[in-house]
Amino acid sequence: MKALALDLGRARTGVAVSDPSGTVVRPLPVIHEIDRPDGTAALDAVIAAEAPEVIVVGQPLLMSGEAGEQAHQASSFAGRLRRRVDARVVLCDERLSTAEAERRRRESGSRAELDSLAACVILEAWLARDREAA
Repeated sequence: MKALALDLGRARTGVAVSDPSGTVVRPLPVIHEIDRPDGTAALDAVIAAEAPEVIVVGQPLLMSGEAGEQAHQASSFAGRLRRRVDARVVLCDERLSTAEAERRRRESGSRAELDSLAACVILEAWLARDREAA
């Protein structure tokens, strides 16, 4: 199943996509100001180009597992996205995804944008959980 992941941010949103089998994940360019018209248009273009079956929105839960303000904003964004796209939209706990992305970038020497590497971490975690559930 081809999936797209978003690591939401106010200024930049990281984007990652899987291959159709859901085994290989790659970062895409970040989208700037995703809630503004240009950002929304950029997201729509990525969704049209990649045609994902599912869109995974990172939900930054607090370390306690509770939903704080940013988690509620991610949930609200996912709700708005569900009304605009044909793909299934799901939320995924993204705790520590940026720290993991930083570690991977440091170890690999990757030049990919950190936000999109974090989206890769989120997508890989969701795909692994989806495979286990199947």
